Amino acid sequence: MSMTPAQFEIVRRFGFKELGITLEDGKEYLVESRLRPVLKQLSLDMDALTRQLSSVYGPELRDAMVDALTINETSFFRDTHPFTALRESIIPELMKDRAGTRRLRILSAASSTGQEAYSIAMLVREHFPQLIHSWDFKILGGDISDEALAKARRGQYSQMEVNRGLPVQLLVKYFTQDGPMWRISEDLKSMVEFRKMNITTPWLGWPSVDVVMCRNVLIYFDLPTRENVLREANKVLADDGFLFLGASETLLSLDTQFDMWKTGNTRCYRHKAGVGARRA
Repeated sequence: MSMTPAQFEIVRRFGFKELGITLEDGKEYLVESRLRPVLKQLSLDMDALTRQLSSVYGPELRDAMVDALTINETSFFRDTHPFTALRESIIPELMKDRAGTRRLRILSAASSTGQEAYSIAMLVREHFPQLIHSWDFKILGGDISDEALAKARRGQYSQMEVNRGLPVQLLVKYFTQDGPMWRISEDLKSMVEFRKMNITTPWLGWPSVDVVMCRNVLIYFDLPTRENVLREANKVLADDGFLFLGASETLLSLDTQFDMWKTGNTRCYRHKAGVGARRA
């Protein structure tokens, strides 16, 4: 039975309340298909599910709904140019500026199933091994989906997933084939710490970081939610740090504390009151 307009509205309200996402009209079929595993897992029909969502629901239903509605579209070295910027200018600049403390943190916010974080780990191992051997260096990954975090921590990916963006030489060097899956090396896994994170709520407990990757996620939020996410990123980002958004995401029409900063063909952002304002 198809989802009714009233049922879709209940799910829409849940998505906005718990995830900050806006489910637009016309997405009913997509939402219904995403909820089928939830119905099966919890032995519910759509009517019973939406009745529970309209009342006080427990953590099992909430977590199942979050996993179902979260968009986990990602790939290794997605869009390429941010990783080129990290390699050619941003990490070298940060290493120069932090030569005294020898501490560097990179945060992959809305990290999904981990490909972005592990791509950064491979980049560092290939081009900046000194960060691993003689610096206090860590990559952090945060996501709201328990299912996505579990997969990221396992570090196991299908043939289709490793075919998307991962150069074959890095696949051979850093992965081991395990049946139909490819398992990432323990050395790379040790470089990344994954934690639960809802980027639309206060980023409590996160340390100061030097780079925030928050790419291809703001497009799912309304304008006030986007501004709130950027305010939270502003709080954890070092004064001379770098913020990356998705290729189609900009700060136009948003009230933020960031200015655009370009390196080569890559656009990123820095604090208005910091180095970014002087170099924009």
